[in-house]
Amino acid sequence: MSVLVVGLSHRSAPVDVLEKVAVSADDVPKLLDEMVRCPHVSEVTLLSTCNRVEVYAVVDAFHGGLADVSEVLGRHSGLPLQDLTEHFFVHYAGSAVQHLFSVAAGLDSMVVGESQILGQLRQAYATADEAGTVGRVLHELAQQALRVGKRVHASTGIDAAGASVVSEALRDASTVLGYADGELTGARAVIVGAGAMGALAAAHLRRAGATGITVLNRSAERAERLAQKSAEQGVPARAGLLDELPAAVADADLLVACTGAIGTVVERAAVEAGTAGRTRPLVVCDLGLPRDVDPAVAEIEGVTVVDLIALQRRLVRDDPGGAADAVAAARDLVAEEAQNYLAAQRSAEVTPTVTALRRRASEVVDAELLRLSSRLPELSDDVRDEFTRTVRRVVDKLLHTPTVQVKKLAEGPDGDSYAAALRTLFELDPQKPAAVAGTVDQPLSGHDVAAALEAPLRRVGPEGADAGLGTEGDR
Repeated sequence: MSVLVVGLSHRSAPVDVLEKVAVSADDVPKLLDEMVRCPHVSEVTLLSTCNRVEVYAVVDAFHGGLADVSEVLGRHSGLPLQDLTEHFFVHYAGSAVQHLFSVAAGLDSMVVGESQILGQLRQAYATADEAGTVGRVLHELAQQALRVGKRVHASTGIDAAGASVVSEALRDASTVLGYADGELTGARAVIVGAGAMGALAAAHLRRAGATGITVLNRSAERAERLAQKSAEQGVPARAGLLDELPAAVADADLLVACTGAIGTVVERAAVEAGTAGRTRPLVVCDLGLPRDVDPAVAEIEGVTVVDLIALQRRLVRDDPGGAADAVAAARDLVAEEAQNYLAAQRSAEVTPTVTALRRRASEVVDAELLRLSSRLPELSDDVRDEFTRTVRRVVDKLLHTPTVQVKKLAEGPDGDSYAAALRTLFELDPQKPAAVAGTVDQPLSGHDVAAALEAPLRRVGPEGADAGLGTEGDR
């Protein structure tokens, strides 16, 4: 059993494809249930953010697991599987471990180093755990990934600027509105959506100097809760329902939409009604996946839309390599943590084989001592006991070096081959439990994924499978 990652991100797929694959919070348990019922999947979690959809699954075979997960994502998206797979990235075994650690560290985020992904990973794990689709493998892996993410953020300075998709979008908004870089002193804002992203937007608006916030949401209770929290932190805020959008826009300088809903929330007609007769500009930040804002809103005179596509282009243009030193340090730390985790897993995997070997030796000793007793019944108890201790000491000494060495060798990339040799030589049946295995390998391309699905019997790479593909981003 090994870990398989299948997903898409802002780096591997256009926004229109990501929108179709995006999974709302309400739909996550349903998809988890569908996937864990597949023949090759025993554990699964699903991470869906504003620019990333990833499935982490424990599978008994690479090709079978890939086919199972791909089919569920294909049905959910409504896209033909061949159109979807060209945008997939896939990681397997050791590569899956390193990928998850990189995600937790913020290395694959649209804004490299952002720490919001840690909360999103924690929520994805909690949802899967509640749905009953997490077992020992994903539990241990997820907990270690969260620890690695915290360590990277604490020790490398990768998130020293505190940047996020929200803060970068507001930075673009401040430029359009004529403020100093990142400042919004005196600006009035509308937040559409009262979830985690809405709360993050409110916090950034407060730090940027906004003087008033209107929170609109389908649920009045959640909108009121966020508005109250904002007011308590020093920024006047009020709550309302979505049908109040035109009136709220009329008095605003910018609108931040981040609902996580499936389908358009901010319609062109509502924005047009709110901007009729006004002369000052309006900036609309669309941070939803799927998009919350009708693309036609960008056609309204005086309205500028900052969406994930525009944000991605600007980030690549301004800082294509990220903070080089911090990123390099973070990547080194992630690689080290991944190798240590895999070595520990491989070492743990050999334990049942060592136990089985010692059990086999004990059975042989017991059988021979019984045979000796039947042939020499006249032996005194003292002699018999001393003879038994001597034989057991000899066996223990003979087994000590090979068992220590096999545990040590098991930590290497090909460690399982030594345990396999022991099992073959001594005809052992350790009933080895499922565990994460494999080395940190190179990723697959989208075309390789399609080929793997079309040729399920092809053996490639370690453990009979390719290792992984692509790079991604987060909400």
